[in-house]
Formats: sequence, C-alpha cells, structure tokens
Amino acid sequence: MTWTPDADAFVRDLEDKPAALRAFAAALGADPWRDVEPARRVVCIGMGSSRFAALPVAGMLRAMGRDAFVERSSAAVGTPGGAGTVAIGISASGSTAETVAALGRHRDAGSATIAITNTDGSPLADVADKHIALRAGEETGGVACRSFQHTIALLLAFVDAPRAAAAVRRAADATEDLLHRRSSWLPQALEGLGEEPVFVIAPEERISSAHQGALMFREGPRRQADACETGDWLHVDVYLTKPLEYRALLFTGSPSDPDVRRWIEDRGGRVVPVGAGGIRYAGDDDPDVALLTETLVPELLAADVWRRQA
Repeated sequence: MTWTPDADAFVRDLEDKPAALRAFAAALGADPWRDVEPARRVVCIGMGSSRFAALPVAGMLRAMGRDAFVERSSAAVGTPGGAGTVAIGISASGSTAETVAALGRHRDAGSATIAITNTDGSPLADVADKHIALRAGEETGGVACRSFQHTIALLLAFVDAPRAAAAVRRAADATEDLLHRRSSWLPQALEGLGEEPVFVIAPEERISSAHQGALMFREGPRRQADACETGDWLHVDVYLTKPLEYRALLFTGSPSDPDVRRWIEDRGGRVVPVGAGGIRYAGDDDPDVALLTETLVPELLAADVWRRQA
C-alpha cells in the first residue's frame, strides 16, 4: 500500500471540514438512498475507519427493529447474502481488496449491493448495483478524516435523510467552533495526555469516535493508542490503571463516566473529557452532532504531536 503522510496537509484537510460538510448537507437533503429498496437485513462491510463509521448507525437500525450488522471485510465467515439483504461496501479509495471481494460475494449471492466511496470508477463500484459518493474531496494528508466523517453522515441518512442533513449542518458549525478555539483547549489537552500510551474511551452509541480517535494517534505520529467502550472499560481496561501512568481521552455521555473517571484519577491517572465537563463545542449536547464532530479533537491532538515530531 502506498501512503504519503503529511502532517501539515492533514491539518489543512481538517480545516476544510466545515465547508465540505455544508456542501454535503445539500446532497443528503436529496436523500441519496431514495431508490434503495427496503430490506430485512443490512450488512455494512469495511476495514479500519470504514468499519468504525458504520458501528453506531448499525446500532440505530437495530433499535428500529431492523437486522443490521457491521463486518470486517477480511472475515472468513460472514452474514449470508441473498434476497432481502442489502450489503453496503465502504472504502474511501474504492480499492480496498478485502472489501471488493466481500461485496462481490454478496452480489454473487443475490444481495442488493451498494458501494460507498470517495472516488469514481473504482473496483468497489464495479461490483455494486449502486454507487454513492462521499464527496469529501481529496485528503492530501493521507489520512481518512473527512471521508470518515462523511461516511457516518451518509449512513445516518440511510436511517433518516432529513435528520442527517440537519445534523450535518449543525456539525459544520460545531467543527468550525472547535477549529476556531483550538488555541484555548489544545495545549491543555496535550499536557493532560502526556506521553504515550493514550487510551480513547466512548459510549457504545458513539464507539466509532473511540476507534477513530485511537487510530489517529497510531496512524500519524505512530503513538501507542487503544480504544474502549465506556461501560466495558470497567470490566476490561480498568486493570491497566495500576501498572501504567494512565492517560485517557474520554468522550462523555455514558452513565459510566463518573466511575471511569474515579478509577483513573484515584490511581494517579488523568482524564481529558470531551463534551460535558471538558472540551466543549457548539451543539455538543446533541448526540448526532457529537457523533459527527468529536473525532476532530483527537485528530487535532494527533496532528500537533505529528508536526512536532517532524
């Protein structure tokens, strides 16, 4: 895989988020899913950020009573395809080999196949009945940041297109707010996180933020980072607070927030909250806005570390 990382270009990609979101909102208002037939089963297939982005929306669909799954394209055994199944292959480049192969298997099994990409004329689109563009523009920094955000927005439109269009417009304002005020929160957040490793924690409804946030630290500055769901943290990651100088970026909103903070801080660790009680931004009390916006915090933090390393 060819990857040309560029920290300064990555920052410019982040700074272009508000304009890209506002332009995308118009496309969502026209409902890009309008000619997709309802199905009893929805399967989202992707790798890395593409898979992360689908996790919260699949939860929304299940809450509505629909069978919805998110699978790694590399899985040897997956959800069966066929009539009544919509398979959504997600790849910003449209050329992720595992995703192309997995969506092709669904097409051969008789599933309705949808390709979500940020490119035209890709191998993934070639194995799909329908191609829907992310319209995130070229990400010159080499990191999927706008395309990740647009993937969540596009999948949210699969749930409810008017809701998605409105959320995207609000997220553009929220993103702009965080960018404009970064000098007021970025230095303190960097100090709070200290040196590696960094742990990123989010509630299940926004688990994509934890996974994407941790990936940003690994992909850019190559810093040790991992993700965990807030409630599950008390059962799986709590053990690390004793042997490590634990540093956590916590996306707030889970009932387990107070217990997680208590465990970490009582053992000498530090928590940098994002949202209520921490780094605030316009509309952060709206779950859709938070889902679409909050990953900008670890993206900017990782970009700053990456730049200083360069």
